[in-house]
Amino acid sequence: MLDFGTYPTPIGCLEQLSTATTTLWIKRDDLTHPVYGGSKLRKLGPLLDDAKSRGATKVVTMGAVGSHHVLATGVFGKLVGLSVEAVVLRQPQSPHVLETARASIGQGVVLVPAASYAEAARHLAVCAAAGAYLIPAGGSSLLGTRGLVAAAAELAEQVRAGLLPEPDLIVLPFGSGGTAAGLAAGVVQAGLATRVLAIAVAEPVKVFEHKARELAQELALPSSRVAVLERLEVDRRYLGDGYGRPTHASEHATREAARENLILDDTYTAKAFAAALDRVALGNERHVLFWHTLSSAALAPLLIRAPGAHELASEIRQLAFA
Repeated sequence: MLDFGTYPTPIGCLEQLSTATTTLWIKRDDLTHPVYGGSKLRKLGPLLDDAKSRGATKVVTMGAVGSHHVLATGVFGKLVGLSVEAVVLRQPQSPHVLETARASIGQGVVLVPAASYAEAARHLAVCAAAGAYLIPAGGSSLLGTRGLVAAAAELAEQVRAGLLPEPDLIVLPFGSGGTAAGLAAGVVQAGLATRVLAIAVAEPVKVFEHKARELAQELALPSSRVAVLERLEVDRRYLGDGYGRPTHASEHATREAARENLILDDTYTAKAFAAALDRVALGNERHVLFWHTLSSAALAPLLIRAPGAHELASEIRQLAFA
């Protein structure tokens, strides 16, 4: 089994952001790998292993033009000798979005622009029919999300080792839904009473939530399927104007995180961290755990062979709209 990350990832207490009533903790999945980390590695390990075992030479996936999932697939697909193609969709422009797209190209990913999800799905189907191994958006398949069930077991071991008290609540971003689904199933399987609060960062939230709940039930034992669904809550109140668009709350969260030397992004982690701060302020839970899903590794080494922003194909630049 391919395992790209270094586990267990560290646990820390964010003392400056805690209160007398509620302690804020962090699970540092941003540190899974020094080249490119994040929770996406937990899904990519089993998926790329399956691709290799089936004799695939190419994987195809999809995401926004500045997708971290696409970049991670490129980094680790290349590491195991697989070529990577990604269908990419529109996303609000920022320097980080363009850097991520450039880094993906620098890792050999072929970016194929698409105007809609329907067009992207058609292209993926054609590639799969031609023999490419299909990885869904975010790696959120049944096989990929098993990596997050293992992550919940890892957390339970850290609780038992006394590294942190059992969290009342895990707060994390919610995009394609696989990470939340795996953690919800995993905490039940590991015997934790922890609940999972997933902060929606992309539309269509109802579609992603339905998929996540289906995945969580498939991952759970038949006797615990009801309990798993009860543990997973999706909150769309932090989405604001949509995917990749910052809100006042996310900008405040980014400044607060900087006090603990944490780097967040507008698309995912800042909105989830805003929700974690709100739950601490409410004081209804004793221990809140923020699951840091985004890589904190510098992008600069991945940009060495990447095209400059002005060298990006016009079709790709147009996807990163102002």
